[in-house]
Amino acid sequence: MQASTIAALGAAGLLLAALGPRAWRRWQLSRAKHPSLAGHGRWSRRIARLVPHYEYGDDEVYCCDGASAELAGQRREAFRALAGRLAERKAKTRAATAALEPAVSDLQFTRANRVPFQFRSLVARHLPVGAFADATDGNRLRDLDGNWAWDVGGSYGVNLLGHDWYKANLAGATALVGGLGPVLGPYHPLIADNVRLIREVSGMDEVSFHMSGTEAVMQAVRLARFNTRRRRLVMFCGAYHGWWDGVQAGVGHGRRYDDLLLLSDMSERSLDVLRHGKDIACVLINPLQALHPNAAASSDAMLVSAGRRANFDREAYARWLATLRRVCDERGIALIFDEVFVGFRLGLGGAQEYFGVRADLVTYGKTVGGGLPIGVVAGKANLMKRYREDRPGDVCFARGTFNSHPYVMAAMHGFLEHVTAPGWAESARAELTTWDERAAALNARLEEARLPVRVHNLASVWLLAYTQPGRYHWLLQYYLRAEGLSLSWVGTGRFIFSHDYTDQQFAAVAGGIARAAERMRDGGWWTMPEGLTDAGIRRRVVRELLAARFGQRAAASSPEASWSSASS
Repeated sequence: MQASTIAALGAAGLLLAALGPRAWRRWQLSRAKHPSLAGHGRWSRRIARLVPHYEYGDDEVYCCDGASAELAGQRREAFRALAGRLAERKAKTRAATAALEPAVSDLQFTRANRVPFQFRSLVARHLPVGAFADATDGNRLRDLDGNWAWDVGGSYGVNLLGHDWYKANLAGATALVGGLGPVLGPYHPLIADNVRLIREVSGMDEVSFHMSGTEAVMQAVRLARFNTRRRRLVMFCGAYHGWWDGVQAGVGHGRRYDDLLLLSDMSERSLDVLRHGKDIACVLINPLQALHPNAAASSDAMLVSAGRRANFDREAYARWLATLRRVCDERGIALIFDEVFVGFRLGLGGAQEYFGVRADLVTYGKTVGGGLPIGVVAGKANLMKRYREDRPGDVCFARGTFNSHPYVMAAMHGFLEHVTAPGWAESARAELTTWDERAAALNARLEEARLPVRVHNLASVWLLAYTQPGRYHWLLQYYLRAEGLSLSWVGTGRFIFSHDYTDQQFAAVAGGIARAAERMRDGGWWTMPEGLTDAGIRRRVVRELLAARFGQRAAASSPEASWSSASS
């Protein structure tokens, strides 16, 4: 850094110090924010409201990266072939989904957000994704047309032990508590075992049950605020903690907040904010961020270029968490681990054991329910208390009609007994090595075939990233579906494997990934026009946005309309 720059920063610091502590803290907070839009929640929402919708017409949908007419023609034919392959196999499933979609807002949302919006209509018409399955067999799902596909969606993280295990567990749970039925209020006796096992696994003093992971996070933050008598929550750039607007700092809600500080992950400047900040009750950690620090969960809808990145360094993240733990201890700040997603995927002791750092409160969900909906908060006694001994009217209220539902308690009991049985913890640790080796082997295969896609993983949670610029990386999800893989709605941004995959079964999945990538290459989607760069792609998209915003971009002709007329 030049001496003039250092001097300028020093002068700015002196000026802010002279203006008072509040100005100094504001400056310190600004420096601790991540420079991306994800690190600036208010600005990301403001800009999102300004982004206009536009779509590519037939004259540019296959050449929006500057491809030649010949290459665009190759891509057009490849797209038709892909659409034809999928249409032949998915007629009933697609029809059922189309009939349901007008009445189910979730389906409308996912349809609109599977790919970058410029391609939305083309994809929705010719590559619609079915939303139905009616049976499982091992690690495979069956759609309404009788097609079997390898499940790499993992039920959004619920499916750790495999479909067959959960089917048996749910049947056993129903039989176990069937005599009581869905009686709410009184506890089924099984809850005592569940509490004991969760305390042992988490190392915490007390437990409370909720109806979802989002609710568990809501209660953990509320308890931290109540018992520290402080107001502010600190969380880190890119982290997802459920859909409660109290932990959604960016796009997705309209709440105006001043009780949430969104800071840069793995940053000394963020630690400075914690050391000197006022009124900070808790720090919320999603351990999955170790896979992609300071970046939001990956989605193909945002895959405009090859900008998806992952950078997992277990030792570096463990050091960061250990330092964060010390600062929280010094300042009396509650440290919360949100293990709703990673939960038992990292082993019996979860992220606390995996990274070697103890939390004050831990939230669980998904896996621990044994196949049914659940949220759990486990914490130290001084942070779990919901009332004040000396102020009887001052309480931290939290209830839910279905909290501790007997069928959920029974399903949870089956799961906890399974994972705490002798030998499971050791096999779970070995599983971590297995998934690392599988990812490495697949990457070697892709590299040898000169295919520009790579796997990044945290245990059995994977994402695909791309090694060259491109406007069409989002299309790989459809080639994967054509090869018999069942993905979640975010596409290649998140694969979640169950841990019962055998080597032979995984080989089938790896083969499907490789074949899908080869078809992408052969279709011309990864042929790069000369001089194409990620920065150039982003600049072009910005110019398109500005032109659409200010009315300088002509309405695009519908690519599917011209396709249909040409076909007829």
